[in-house]
Amino acid sequence: MKSLFNAGAFFLLDMLSTFVFVIVFAVTGNIYYATAAGIGFGVAQVAVMLMMKRKIDLMQWMSLGLVIVFGTATLLTKNAEFIKLKPSLIYIAVGLVMLKPGWMTRYMPPIVQENGSDIVTVYGYLWSALMFATAAANAYVAYTYDTATYAWFLGVFPVASKIALFAATYLGLRILVRRRVIASMATVQAA
Repeated sequence: MKSLFNAGAFFLLDMLSTFVFVIVFAVTGNIYYATAAGIGFGVAQVAVMLMMKRKIDLMQWMSLGLVIVFGTATLLTKNAEFIKLKPSLIYIAVGLVMLKPGWMTRYMPPIVQENGSDIVTVYGYLWSALMFATAAANAYVAYTYDTATYAWFLGVFPVASKIALFAATYLGLRILVRRRVIASMATVQAA
C-alpha cells in the first residue's frame, strides 16, 4: 500500500500546477484568475526544483508546458469555442507524451521495476490510448450537445475513466508481477 501512496505523491507533484488551476477555477469561477494561478504556481514549482538541483520528470515538464501554452492561449483568445476544444488538445498532448516507453516507471515500486517493466510499458500505452479516446469524446460532446450536458460530461467522464484505469493498472500489475515473482522463486527452489 505504501508504494501506491508513493506513486500518488509523484503524480500529484507532477500535476500540481494543473490541480491549482482546477481548484482556483472551482472556487472563483474565473478562468482568467485560475489560468494565472496555474501558470504562476507551475513556474514557481519548477524554479524551486531547479534551485534545489532536483530532477524534473517529463510529466512535470509537460504539465507546466500545458498550463503555460494553453493558459496563455485562453487569456489571449477569450474564445468560448477554443475553451471547449482545449481539453481535447491537452489530452492529445498528454497522450503523445505517454507514448514514450517506460514513462510510468517512475511511479512504480522497485519490485515492479525489476519484474514487470515490459508490463508497465503496455499499461503506459493503455493510458495513452485513454487520453486519445478522452480527447475524441470531449470534442464530440462539446460540439454535439448543449452546454449543460458538456459540463456534466467534463466533470464526470475524464475523472471516472482515469480512476477505472488506475484501478485496473494497479490490480493488473499487482497480479502479474506477483505471478512472475512466485514463478521465479519456484525456479530458484527447483534448481
